[in-house]
Amino acid sequence: MFLISPAIGILLSGLFIKYIVKDDIEHGVTKILYAISQRKSRLKMYNLWASFVASSITIGFGGSVGAEAPSVLTGSAIGSNLGRLFKMEQKTLMLLIGCGSAGAIAGVFKAPIAGLLFTIEVLMLDLTTTSVLPLLISSITAASISYFFTGVEAVFKFNQTIAYDVKNIPYVLLLGVICGLITVYFVRLLVWIENIINRLKHYWQRFALGAFILGILVFFFPPLYGEGYDFIKDIISNQYDQIFNNTFVSGINIFGGSTLFLILIIFTKVFATGATLGGGGCGGIFAPSLFLGCVIGFIFSHSLNYLLDKNIFLPEDNYSLIGMAGMMSAILHAPLTAVFLIAELTGGFALFLPLMIVSSSAYFTILFFEKYSIHSIRLAQKGKLLTHDKDRAVLTFLHINTLIETDFQIVYPKMKLGDMVKVIARSNRNIYPVIDNNGILQGIVLWDNIRNIMFRPELYDRFDVERFMISPWAEIRDDMSMDEIMCLFEDSRAWNLPVVDKERHYVGMISKSKIFNFYRDILQRNFAED
Repeated sequence: MFLISPAIGILLSGLFIKYIVKDDIEHGVTKILYAISQRKSRLKMYNLWASFVASSITIGFGGSVGAEAPSVLTGSAIGSNLGRLFKMEQKTLMLLIGCGSAGAIAGVFKAPIAGLLFTIEVLMLDLTTTSVLPLLISSITAASISYFFTGVEAVFKFNQTIAYDVKNIPYVLLLGVICGLITVYFVRLLVWIENIINRLKHYWQRFALGAFILGILVFFFPPLYGEGYDFIKDIISNQYDQIFNNTFVSGINIFGGSTLFLILIIFTKVFATGATLGGGGCGGIFAPSLFLGCVIGFIFSHSLNYLLDKNIFLPEDNYSLIGMAGMMSAILHAPLTAVFLIAELTGGFALFLPLMIVSSSAYFTILFFEKYSIHSIRLAQKGKLLTHDKDRAVLTFLHINTLIETDFQIVYPKMKLGDMVKVIARSNRNIYPVIDNNGILQGIVLWDNIRNIMFRPELYDRFDVERFMISPWAEIRDDMSMDEIMCLFEDSRAWNLPVVDKERHYVGMISKSKIFNFYRDILQRNFAED
């Protein structure tokens, strides 16, 4: 069943997405970020149910992903579509999306504070004091409903039997660095695996490869089956015998083959997750990050207890929780969310200090290698990422097509000065792009450069445009991001730059003044204080 069941899950999920949804619903949080940045916070109606159904099928049959990101997408879609129903403005739609995501996290994990912080850190909404209140209300409401239906106990029961010793802070720092380094491995390899599978042209090829990888891995490493929450519960409750049931290391000494087994799980989890997503499954990386952190924390503490002086003891259950915070902080780039989520998940508030230390350590480690989280790295590469930096956030709302001006008078290299003067007479601009007969940009003419000769008629037939045109300070390609365009303006110190396509055909001009006008308008409309 370990061989067959996960394959059935990603097959049914893939067919559901392919023939019923008929759209890509992978990477739920990434889709939310894109909707906020580029689609005026509008999530399509099918997101109310599509990712919920697809992820349930995937995980229910053993897909190695989590249900939290699809839940966040569902909650955000509820907020977006409610806002559209009541014809809310863009700024309110963004807030409603945040309320939906905060409610989803708070409800799934019974963690209202983590739900609020997730929206601020991961969705990167630039919120005012008054707009935080709706997020808090949404989180509290969702958590309360979760308490009503499932009880008030934490998701993972945890009873701290040994108080945390501040002398162990160096080990917590080291664990954070290890979590950050493993996150580099996990993120880069996950993106690579998905790209490799997505290069296959046909759906059935992608499914076959993903199902084969996933089935083999789950068969040899049963803890990779599903989201792994039962595995986490066994570790933090010290039920080590349950961990290795139905595995090839069952009955072997924990520090011998069993430790090697857990190390292999750390390095194969990314393949199981990548195969699930690439093969057609639907899910997120919340659960994989918690799973990995738990295993890393357990191996770290257990190994040091075996190797170090007997006067130093690192409780395995404590460090399993601490590792979960470290991995979540590094993978999501959300240290505050990680701290409060683990504390609320387990009721382990006594571990608050080490949770903060490991989250900070892991976060700064991953920042050294990866500037963006796994959710935002794809959008960041395309310049479509909304961030807390208002200048950069505004740029995501701008598109090059809305900035190109085409009312500049065009001139040609062989045009005489007399004809150039006639062009100037009917133009209200002081810059003139020069193109050849094929539409290729050759240069520009500035009014200031010919002012001293344009009133001398005797020169009208002696000078042509080719003689007094100059090269543009820089050229903007029509496929550039706004970040790249603004860098060109900054480096060249120009107020107007020509736009060309890949073959250098002239498309139009972009002026810095028009960008500033759009900037002010968007800033006032979307980021003004309440």
